[in-house]
Amino acid sequence: MNHDAYPDSYIREILNGVKSIAMVGASPVNVRPSYFAFKYLAQRGYDMIPVNPGHLGKSLLGKPFVASLRDIGRPIDMVDIFRNSSHIMPVVDEALELTPPPKIIWMQLGARDDAAAAKAEAAGLKVVMNRCPKIEYGRLSSEISWMGVNSRTLSSKRAPMPTQGMQLSLNRTSLGGGQTTASDRAAKNKTDPV
Repeated sequence: MNHDAYPDSYIREILNGVKSIAMVGASPVNVRPSYFAFKYLAQRGYDMIPVNPGHLGKSLLGKPFVASLRDIGRPIDMVDIFRNSSHIMPVVDEALELTPPPKIIWMQLGARDDAAAAKAEAAGLKVVMNRCPKIEYGRLSSEISWMGVNSRTLSSKRAPMPTQGMQLSLNRTSLGGGQTTASDRAAKNKTDPV
């Protein structure tokens, strides 16, 4: 796998296929990127598990923290690593010891360990490095385009305005909608050129 450029089909298959995600390095501090990613993915229907030994006894959005992947006690589909690159190999080693092992190792933005990726791939796991599943989900589901951000996904059709319960292109359902006064006004005043 070329870890410098992932095909959209590869990322889409992963995001459509996983149900449970263990986020190593999750934080209950609501200004941390891991908090935003955790909350976003949980709101899209993923079964999120916060992994951080420094926060045992606490919970994140109602999910209790566990100290390690071994402490989860049930199969998980994906390990999302929100740690610095120097801490990736031990997490991958721990993931590979699980029975059954996860299907996916995902390393967040700025995190890359080619040796850990090769080890995981040799064991049959899929690997994504230096990407954020929250951003990739938003880009591939067209949610990100509702905010005026170029999703790099071409279409001749305007993305529909999000509504609660709307079926998204990644086989998930929107929970929060996307209504704001500005977006409602823009949708009402939008006139397509003829």
